Amino acid sequence: MEKLLSKAAAIGVPIIWLTVAIGTAKASGLMGGAVMTNALKSIGPFGMKGGIATLLATSLATDTIAEFGIDYTAKSVINTVLKSKSPEDVKQSINKSRWISEALKLKINAYIDECTGEITD
Repeated sequence: MEKLLSKAAAIGVPIIWLTVAIGTAKASGLMGGAVMTNALKSIGPFGMKGGIATLLATSLATDTIAEFGIDYTAKSVINTVLKSKSPEDVKQSINKSRWISEALKLKINAYIDECTGEITD
């Protein structure tokens, strides 16, 4: 059942993006194939092909997050980033982000401290 829900989420998020883009294109007065062309072009870089690639990448990312959970995915990304950046730089980037919830910021910062052996108060 969890696998089915994971796949449904992986399909659902890109469909929502495409639906919004189609609605926006229709609202601008376009009709027929021009609606789909404009919608795909507006989703990603490099025209329609970029839009399709963006939708596929979003589907894969959503599937991964739904399958493993946001905590596991965030830790995996942090491990990769820590190979090329200092822990302080990573923490600063995380804390500046408006797209990450406060609860997840605390978890990520604690994980960085755990990985680097720092002690927090």
